[in-house]
Amino acid sequence: MRFVRFQAGSDLPRFGWVYEDKIGPVDGSIFDEYRRQEATLPLDTVRLLAPVVPSKIICIGHNYVERAHEQGEDVPDIPLLFLKPPSSVIGTGAVIEIPPQSHQVEHEAELAVVIGREGRWIPLDKVKEHILGYTIANDVTARDLEQRDGQWTRGKGFDTFCPLGPWLETDLDPADALIRCRVDGEIRQMASTRDMVFTVPQLVAFISSVMRLMPGDVILTGTPAGIGPLEANNVVEISIEGIGSLINPVRNSAAGQ
Repeated sequence: MRFVRFQAGSDLPRFGWVYEDKIGPVDGSIFDEYRRQEATLPLDTVRLLAPVVPSKIICIGHNYVERAHEQGEDVPDIPLLFLKPPSSVIGTGAVIEIPPQSHQVEHEAELAVVIGREGRWIPLDKVKEHILGYTIANDVTARDLEQRDGQWTRGKGFDTFCPLGPWLETDLDPADALIRCRVDGEIRQMASTRDMVFTVPQLVAFISSVMRLMPGDVILTGTPAGIGPLEANNVVEISIEGIGSLINPVRNSAAGQ
């Protein structure tokens, strides 16, 4: 099933479910009990928002061998964790803003895991019980600031630097899904999730040994090799087999101008 967060006109945002090219509102919580209404609202008449509002976004660095080598780094022997702030989240169609502080903003195409059930110290054989589904993420990064600071918070934490969407897919096998990233139609990244160093179950189990995972939390599972620059007026499209496409235009931020 595909869940969305959407806004119709001036109505408040709400959850829905997708059937073919129509949305049906959802009453209740997709993380608990809910009831689906009939899908009658055309997708192209609403604004799709990020599919969840996470309390935290946990990211994984260097989780593809070629990506680690691309950065001149060793493959980590345990998952390399960092965080992005919830304020960085936007949905499909929303604008990625290049901040005036940076001259090297780059895309990072990633499979994102959405937690559905609270958990701490989750064993590997119970991980599936804690996952609601999957979506697409772009871990946008100001690479020059990341390298200058020597840590990743500022370079990855700007507003609009975590596009998520277009929806949450509950029926996906994350073991072998093809990821593609295109900028203005040109393929920049292409790899399968089977190339990840640490699998989704391993990541969820490891992260939950550090921090409690809450419903709606998002885990970005790492990006393949092929990251590249984003510039004003680009359009970046990330697609994952079995989910769909996350599409965002890029603009210079009006701040500081």
